[in-house]
Amino acid sequence: MKLYNTLTRKKEEFIPITKGEVKMYVCGPTVYNFFHIGNGRTFIVFDTIRRYFEYRGYKVNFVQNFTDIDDKMIKRANEEGITVKNVGDKYIKEYYTDADALNIERATTNPRATEFIGQIIKFVKDLIDKGYAYEVDGDVYFSTKKFEGYGKLSGQNIEDLQAGARINVDERKQDPMDFAIWKAKKEGEPAWKCPWGEGRPGWHIECSCMAKNLLGDTIDIHAGGMDLAFPHHENEIAQSEALTGEPFAHYWLHSAYVNVNNQKMSKSLNNFFTARDVLKEYDADVIRFLMLSCHYRVQLNYSKDLLDSARSSVERIYNAIGNLENLIDEVSREEMNEEEKAYLNSLDKYRQKYIEKMDDDFNTADAITAIFDLIKDTNTNITIDSSKELAKEALSLIRELGAPLGMFQKSTKDAALAEEVERLIEERQEARKNKDFALSDKIRDELKDRGIVLEDTPQGVRWKKVN
Repeated sequence: MKLYNTLTRKKEEFIPITKGEVKMYVCGPTVYNFFHIGNGRTFIVFDTIRRYFEYRGYKVNFVQNFTDIDDKMIKRANEEGITVKNVGDKYIKEYYTDADALNIERATTNPRATEFIGQIIKFVKDLIDKGYAYEVDGDVYFSTKKFEGYGKLSGQNIEDLQAGARINVDERKQDPMDFAIWKAKKEGEPAWKCPWGEGRPGWHIECSCMAKNLLGDTIDIHAGGMDLAFPHHENEIAQSEALTGEPFAHYWLHSAYVNVNNQKMSKSLNNFFTARDVLKEYDADVIRFLMLSCHYRVQLNYSKDLLDSARSSVERIYNAIGNLENLIDEVSREEMNEEEKAYLNSLDKYRQKYIEKMDDDFNTADAITAIFDLIKDTNTNITIDSSKELAKEALSLIRELGAPLGMFQKSTKDAALAEEVERLIEERQEARKNKDFALSDKIRDELKDRGIVLEDTPQGVRWKKVN
């Protein structure tokens, strides 16, 4: 398996620290609002990568944090007239609601920054003791020039970074590129006692501390959106490696932006769509399909037209699933014959193609193409004359390949819905028999309004639910 490592700017073979295990840290949301669909891409991408590692037999310790103390959260707490903790509690709950709806698996651990205050204070103190950080009026800054490797993730030297960065002017800092790892208390802000008075953590220190305490000094994979590569991840590397003297992460993975009209989707530009709003109109499979239909390192331009196109593609695959489910119900022969066994073996080429593409830096776009090639084959070759066993095995393969993508696991035969639809189909058939075409059309239109499409086949009336 090969991964594109942002640190080295090349694809590298994945070699875990511990055989058969993956220690993976992904930067999670700052919980002051609903997350937008651009954030959702990052969560979906790394959920998919985690799932694929598990598909390939790895045990994954997947940590995704919640930043629950920060300037935006303090501002939101003041706006809503509640505590910062209340804001965090509220939007963590909302995060889970939307992430669950997008079929994003729960992390092994979702730590909150405020749960690690004691460890963060010790981390900061140790950096001061080692000469990498200094305190001024209760603030503590990391000295970037003391860390020899600063800039290695972004691929620039510190002079270039300083020239191109938007730096907050603070004459108390020893160097303009130094960054805060602890902030002195301000009026109306939450604060914790520390050797420098009272204050709260800086943003960058939180992830370094949580990763170290939950996964160890060196982890396999650190990941997040491309916008985090600098300065957040650059700063994490500096403070973590300055403290431990060990590599912080062997592989750095970054997902590209979601754009709207060729501008990065962001709350600051007010050009975002929350995942919750998009989920009102589109199924989770459709949203995941769109996000995974191009490589995770390629920017995606978000639009309703692309979502509609994704919906059509998802419907094609669920049509194939529905056809196989119908055949399982309808065919009379149970077991495969020798010819069918040979055919089933031939379908393994799609599994191998899928694995080949996913092993190449998680190329979900080409992996999805392998699934489409599979359903084209099964649509042509598995018919009413095939066996139940063959139809079941083909359906199982489609679901197997869809599972790491978090898609194509639903049945088209929801029990309660199926009972109701079958009853309406019988009523429609009776109406047609009695030449009551007005009632027949009314039932058909009612079903269509609910997303149920009827098809007349030699085996009788079939139905499918479109997403």
